[in-house]
Amino acid sequence: MNTTAVQSATLATIGYDNSCGILQLEFRNRAVYRYFGVPGPVHDALWAAASKGRYFNVAIRGRFPHSLVPGTESGGRGER
Repeated sequence: MNTTAVQSATLATIGYDNSCGILQLEFRNRAVYRYFGVPGPVHDALWAAASKGRYFNVAIRGRFPHSLVPGTESGGRGER
């Protein structure tokens, strides 16, 4: 999965696999989470959001199954 750096106080990178609906988010604390079953329009809206952190909190956090990528650390910004 290709990831792209973003301008955000919350997120460092965003990646998306359209074929299986996996959204990968790297948070500024370096924790990397994968969100499953994320529709393309949600990914597109995240990219277009003026505040990616706010959009994440409203439209993604707690709404999709997710997992922490092994080997990344969580400093409290992603899902728990």
